[in-house]
Amino acid sequence: MQSKIEKAIEYYTFKSNELLEFVNSNHQLTADKIIECGEELATLEHKITALEVAKEN
Repeated sequence: MQSKIEKAIEYYTFKSNELLEFVNSNHQLTADKIIECGEELATLEHKITALEVAKEN
């Protein structure tokens, strides 16, 4: 059984990939929307990193 940390990492990784696919496939994004997506992606990546560190400890 996966731990809660592993499930959270899996979820945030999925959301991160989903956001990247959205940005890369949409050619009509405004600069504001791209910046917003970049901020969301940064938040997701920080969460993933923190969870990976917690998993190791």
